[in-house]
Amino acid sequence: MKQYETTKRESRKSAMMRRGFNFWPCIWCSGGRVEFIAGDYRELHVSIKLNIRTRNKVGTVYGGSIYSSVDPYFMLMFMQILGKDFVVWDKAASVKFVRPIVNKVKCRFLVTEELVEEVKHKIAVLGEYTFELPLKYEDEAGVVYAVFTKTIYAASKDFYKKKMAAKSTGA
Repeated sequence: MKQYETTKRESRKSAMMRRGFNFWPCIWCSGGRVEFIAGDYRELHVSIKLNIRTRNKVGTVYGGSIYSSVDPYFMLMFMQILGKDFVVWDKAASVKFVRPIVNKVKCRFLVTEELVEEVKHKIAVLGEYTFELPLKYEDEAGVVYAVFTKTIYAASKDFYKKKMAAKSTGA
């Protein structure tokens, strides 16, 4: 179920992926829930709420659940968007917990056409590109509960293979 207004729609493949994510133990155990994946993989909605899997000792959502519920998606989205000729890795992340979560909150992952073109251009010129993407968990009123920065690495598969080969030979 869409958590944000959008004109995008799920495809059969992205809906199956969403269902798979929600049964994948790493995602299910975090307490997060993938609510929507656009058919072009450029938009994804996640939610989390206080429940038995997410509750910490003080009665709010555990910080580890908050972060792990948003962890893999930008990497997985870019893997789908860029395709098999590219390598994509999560490189780093930061999180700032703004206020305790006790009700349902939502997070929107959005990849614009301009960002995709920038990434492809940088990779065409440099062979690889590292970039940062912002995220936030917010409630229906727009009150922010957690702010994240995800650092993503992308490279052409040929460039990456050569880079790894040079590392393994000590060059």
